[in-house]
Amino acid sequence: MTTSPPQTPSQDIWPEEIRLSKAKDRLEIRFDDGAQFSLSAELLRVESPSAEVQGHGNPILQTGKINVGLEGIEPAGQYALKLTFSDGHDSGLYSWDYLHRLATDQQQMWAEYLDALARAGKSRDPDISPVKLML
Repeated sequence: MTTSPPQTPSQDIWPEEIRLSKAKDRLEIRFDDGAQFSLSAELLRVESPSAEVQGHGNPILQTGKINVGLEGIEPAGQYALKLTFSDGHDSGLYSWDYLHRLATDQQQMWAEYLDALARAGKSRDPDISPVKLML
């Protein structure tokens, strides 16, 4: 998991285009610096900037989100997006800076997430509950 996103929005990075994939499983975003990214709904969900996920500074590991999709995208003023996920989660505001950081750091963030799942004995799949055998 990662640290919380910046509390104050920056005016440095702006999206030029935001699209939801037809399958509703990816957010495609192009920024004014020319960078283009594709963010999975699962990554966006498990790294939500909401207090429910970030835990007021102590992130709460999200499990069973492999099949989560994006149900809605709404602007939040001029600085962020409010995303609604298929599991009902909709309380995080994704600032342009936070989306850019997710996009540029997604490989590292994803690796850290998978490592945290493994350490906790949890799964991305909601139907799997790993069991440790004691022999």
